[in-house]
Amino acid sequence: MSLAVTGATGLVGRFFVEEALAAGEAVTVLTRRPPAPGFFSGPVAHLAYELGDRPDLAGIEAVIHCAFAHVPGRYRGGEGDDPEGFVAANLAGSVALFQAARASGVRHLLFLSSRAVHGGWPAGAELTDDLDAKPDTLYGVVKARAEDALFKIAGPGFVPVSLRATGVYGPPGPGQRHKWADLFDDFRAGRPIAPRRGTELHGADLAAAARLIRTAPAAMVAGRAVNMSDILLDRRDLLALLAEAEGIGHPLPPESEAPLAVLRWDRARMLGWRPGGMARLRATLPALQ
Repeated sequence: MSLAVTGATGLVGRFFVEEALAAGEAVTVLTRRPPAPGFFSGPVAHLAYELGDRPDLAGIEAVIHCAFAHVPGRYRGGEGDDPEGFVAANLAGSVALFQAARASGVRHLLFLSSRAVHGGWPAGAELTDDLDAKPDTLYGVVKARAEDALFKIAGPGFVPVSLRATGVYGPPGPGQRHKWADLFDDFRAGRPIAPRRGTELHGADLAAAARLIRTAPAAMVAGRAVNMSDILLDRRDLLALLAEAEGIGHPLPPESEAPLAVLRWDRARMLGWRPGGMARLRATLPALQ
């Protein structure tokens, strides 16, 4: 089997690459520049790629599309002051890749979407796999429209799937900072921390789900969205773990009282997927310090 990953050197994309390397799979990374030596745990092929390109993917069995153009550090609000350019790069660019993949004979196309496609549903709603998208940000709109475009080109021999993932955490690549690095630095320095809570998922669990999807019967996943989430995490609880690990005595922020809709992952559960929960977060914390 062979896999190509766009955006492979990003926080999320790297987990797909590492999972495939561990499985002994040949991996091609599609990025602007070749990865630095030693960035991945094993050798990978490189194909120069920017959103909007139509790469020749002949010989590739599966593609996972993670590349996304946005203001650094921001997804929601990632359009900055250029919403038209944001849509053109990410929507038109994704559609170009989808079409190139199908034309090249790729069998599986997994698109990294987001729970942001459901941002417009009220707190307390149960967000199921088959629930209609209802985005309330441009980021969510672009993800939802890209899903629609992908599913419209489904056909015999081409299995498109949308990965509606919640926030992804985990150790960063060499020379990179993890998603909570700034938060941890602020807490260590005693700066005020705003209350917040959200759903989180380890990147390795996401990559494991992608493997199950690729090996599942096509009828179970083709042209469908698959929700993926794990723990509901309050900043207070996360920082309490850090404080215990590092002996930090600063006051913890208050618990968030903001309601949050539940992202159900019934389809992934049917495929046999089980994420690592709080035990995985605790085990990962030393790599984030």
